[in-house]
Amino acid sequence: MTPSFGDILAARVAERQSQVVLGIDPDPGALWPRAGVPAGSHAAGSHAAGSHAAAGSHAAAESRVADDAGGSASGGPVAKAPGGSARGAVAAAVAAHCRALIDAAGPACVAVKPQLACFERLGAPGWEALEATLAHARRQGLLTIADGKRGDIDVSAAAYGQALFERLAVDLATVNPLLGRDAVEPFLEAARARDPRAGVLLLVRTSNPGAADIQDLELAAGGPVWERLAALADELGAGHVGDSGIADVGAVVGATEPRHLARARELMPHAAFLLPGVGAQGGRVQDLAPAFAPGRAGGLVSASRSIAGAHLVAGGDPADCARAEAERLRGLAWELS
Repeated sequence: MTPSFGDILAARVAERQSQVVLGIDPDPGALWPRAGVPAGSHAAGSHAAGSHAAAGSHAAAESRVADDAGGSASGGPVAKAPGGSARGAVAAAVAAHCRALIDAAGPACVAVKPQLACFERLGAPGWEALEATLAHARRQGLLTIADGKRGDIDVSAAAYGQALFERLAVDLATVNPLLGRDAVEPFLEAARARDPRAGVLLLVRTSNPGAADIQDLELAAGGPVWERLAALADELGAGHVGDSGIADVGAVVGATEPRHLARARELMPHAAFLLPGVGAQGGRVQDLAPAFAPGRAGGLVSASRSIAGAHLVAGGDPADCARAEAERLRGLAWELS
């Protein structure tokens, strides 16, 4: 029998002894140096300044890479855009950066989570860079999560589902459930049609400060909005729970508000929780214990900037610092669970 999504996830967590998800949010103005970026290029930005503002706009980075590299990055799998455009050169540099980040931090992780917007802003070459990044992650034995927070009426949701699960062939995708059940079901259908080992992650209680504006509002029937979203996630995952106790419908539950975790686990006993917000947003692994109630695969600790930008805090080689930070998070989560 084909293993369920939950069983695949649990097996991969056990195999890699990790619940860390490597967020990949490449900024063309702040790429790692020596990550396959063309010699002499300033696309890596100014790490010494310690901020994205110091790196300049990504449009400026496009121009610099094109001027310095003639429109290509050495060793990159991403082809130039038609006419050797600067955007194509930047996409190739982004792909090289992502490969280097995966090579450095990936061994301490169980999955990667590319933020789709960071690739889409580069147009067609950016999509190629995304595909190359996902392919490289798979070669390293990592699960793939498309972080696009898609959500629309059923026809559009079906098209989104095909793009994510058929074209990109990801294992998981983040989905916005605020349009209701009929806007989520096409994503599930696309995931289950492609591979019973794929699933979705519904936005339930997110990590951003503005989440309270809507998600914490009280409903007329009682309870906050996020609790109704949690109930929907549990309902949609019913009947698709593996021997591991994990369903193919998970939830995004921000690590920045750990006070909600116990209640979220009560409402979603079989959901894998994606826990963003650790590190740069202030979340702490030590506060996430309720997420692991179903087992070690019940919580996936997501970190992006705190891993990719670890060298900005610690000083030293970006790859070495990213590797150390990913391993530190892996150890904390494994011990806690």
